[in-house]
Amino acid sequence: QVQLVESGGGLVQTGGSLRLSCAASRITFSIYDMGWYRQAPGEQRESVATITSGGSTNYVDSVKGRFTISRDNAKNTVYLQMHNLKPEDAAVYYCNAKASFSSYWGQGTQVTVSS
Repeated sequence: QVQLVESGGGLVQTGGSLRLSCAASRITFSIYDMGWYRQAPGEQRESVATITSGGSTNYVDSVKGRFTISRDNAKNTVYLQMHNLKPEDAAVYYCNAKASFSSYWGQGTQVTVSS
């Protein structure tokens, strides 16, 4: 079955950096649009950054200039490089793989930002 496994979360101070990774298996990774979403306690899940199969990217306004999404099709992996982290970035971050006929989610990785 399809698996998306996130890693790289953790505790970081305000202003710090983290790089999240999401390794996909049992999908034709290159044809999927990939995305990072986050959900804080009591909040709805929101899209943070997406990258299409062709490499086009999109970011929520609050992370523009601080976060970068990228993908390595040879490694079936999508990354989210996060700089200048703020307390409001704290959440569980989820990886998503989406194609016209299917959508898959990872289990999430916790990002905690201390002030």
